[in-house]
Amino acid sequence: MRPRSLIQSIALAASIASAAAASDYEFASDVIGVSEKHLDPAFWIRGEDADAPIMNVDAITAINRQTIADDPTMRDLAALPSHLSRASLTAYIRGISNPPSVPRIHEDGKPVTDADVKRWEASLALGNVKAQNPVRFGLVVKRASLRTYPTLERIFSEGATDRDIDRFQETGVFPGDEVAVLHTSKDGKWYLVANYQYVAWVPVDAVATGSRDAVLAYRKDGDFLVVTGARAHTVFNPEEPRVSELQLDMGVRLPVVPAADRGTELYGQNPYLGYMVELPVREADGSLAFRKALIARNQDVHMGYLPYTNANIVKQAFKFVGERYGWGHDYNGRDCTGFVGAVYASFGILMPRNSGDQGKSVFAQNTRIDKETGREARVAEARKIELGDLIYIPGHVMMVLGFDGAEPFVIHDVTGLAYSKADGAFYRGTLNGVSITPLLPLSLSNERLYIDAVYNIKRVRP
Repeated sequence: MRPRSLIQSIALAASIASAAAASDYEFASDVIGVSEKHLDPAFWIRGEDADAPIMNVDAITAINRQTIADDPTMRDLAALPSHLSRASLTAYIRGISNPPSVPRIHEDGKPVTDADVKRWEASLALGNVKAQNPVRFGLVVKRASLRTYPTLERIFSEGATDRDIDRFQETGVFPGDEVAVLHTSKDGKWYLVANYQYVAWVPVDAVATGSRDAVLAYRKDGDFLVVTGARAHTVFNPEEPRVSELQLDMGVRLPVVPAADRGTELYGQNPYLGYMVELPVREADGSLAFRKALIARNQDVHMGYLPYTNANIVKQAFKFVGERYGWGHDYNGRDCTGFVGAVYASFGILMPRNSGDQGKSVFAQNTRIDKETGREARVAEARKIELGDLIYIPGHVMMVLGFDGAEPFVIHDVTGLAYSKADGAFYRGTLNGVSITPLLPLSLSNERLYIDAVYNIKRVRP
């Protein structure tokens, strides 16, 4: 064996020192009932059946089909007509864009005025809605926000002291997402788009438009790669910036270029070092084209969807631990339903976008809890939960990790932290990220616990 150089020896020593320092890092937390062991995914992956499939691909396909058929917030884009009537298109616009019903403020704290509302209303170009309006199709070419109105202006609740929750931020779309283009803003810079779970405004430069057939065929046939890390990126290349270092979030699905079409060089790099995928790009005129791109083998990706197992649910959820909360996929992150949706998307499972829609939806197995149900009965239901179950309270969803003794624990993307301490004092703090917490001590107020507000427990099974 060749002896180590001085530089190699120094690097090795630094690596060992760094590992030792990390192992000596003192754990401290104001989250009631949480210790360092709870932050290790291995703690929650238990039992001989942890790697046993919960549902196979056919069962997941069937449940997705049923969800889209039964849930009014979901849609099959292929079933959309070629044209929308004036009434139908106006209903889509008004389904997302309406003047604020409560006082709002701008980012600088100034109140939203009637002139602001008039300007936003004018941007909708309602006068351009015709008796019959063509439905176009497109593919998303980069991560982008879906907005309430066609504007990037950030609007907040009156009295808000932070700027974390932009009330015009709805959700996000990601490379390869299929959308139907329903309308264009007055300034021509925004499209009103529909995807399988939402309708809102997206910047025009995030979408490439093409034929219905080309768009709907993009992800239908052949092998595909799924992003299974919180994020992955395409490899840098100096020749085609549209597919260079492109961010891809968990659940993004991309067609793999067949082996016979890969060749031995792409943008000056040998493709055997990664996975070659086909990405949609936007041409100068806004039209759809496709380019090959490489995703390095060091990225967290998987050929096909991950097997839907208890072990994989935990592993996928933990990939987001510590990520800052991002309302409607703001802050390059996600919120409670964005987090849950991304985890389940890595198994190919589709869900409604918002927590209220998820909680009300009939998909999967539901344990509905009447608002008159007492705390004791609610706690009894909580004792029956299983790993991966989704627990809904108004405006929030939590994913079950399991039990530590008799204490149920959840992982969720959450802003606040509140509970009663052992001495009876009420503590209020912050989490503002993907967090592991016990369920039962969490409080909404000094008198009301999370468990008092639970209205559904959903088990994602047929």
